[in-house]
Amino acid sequence: MKKLLIPFFILSLSILLMACSEEAKTDGQHADNEDSKETEEEVLQSDSGDESVSADSSEDTKLAESDTESSSENGDSQSKSQEESPLSHYSAKEIEYARVWLQVIGNKEEAKINIQHISAGEALNPYDEDSAVYPENVIMLGGDIMADGTVTYNGNGDGTINIYNIPSHWPSAQQIEGSMRDYTDKIISNTEKVYINPGNDEEVIELIKKLNS
Repeated sequence: MKKLLIPFFILSLSILLMACSEEAKTDGQHADNEDSKETEEEVLQSDSGDESVSADSSEDTKLAESDTESSSENGDSQSKSQEESPLSHYSAKEIEYARVWLQVIGNKEEAKINIQHISAGEALNPYDEDSAVYPENVIMLGGDIMADGTVTYNGNGDGTINIYNIPSHWPSAQQIEGSMRDYTDKIISNTEKVYINPGNDEEVIELIKKLNS
């Protein structure tokens, strides 16, 4: 009886071992398949990320190129505009003097326009020591004779000027009410702020040619 049980026990043990081995093999294959699947997914995600980064980089490059081209076009346009302007050959001061004369005096037939720079602290009426003094630097534009017109002003740097209503001929102390100091103080207190229009470029250029500093 014992001799029969031993072979049966050995056979059962062999079958059990074979079953365990097959199960382990199946589990190993399943694990390998899972690992392979995860690896493929990681590769796909990596490729997708690379494509996204590449697309973003390409888009950034296109935007940068577009900005560069736009900036270049604007620069070329401004440069071309300056080159084409007939006033580009003259200084800002020359253009200012001509425009002020054109608008305030309006005499385009004058042969010469004289420019006088008067510093702050100088007397409004140089013929009377009781005169008030200019509170700022001013410019006086005038023809060869008083009849041609004169304008005394200070530029504000924003297209406007302050005009001092200086008389073409100063009255004597006997010809005015009050003192010369009061008379000239009123001129300072009543300066007129005026916006200077650009005017016609050709007329401005013709007046620039007549400037005499």
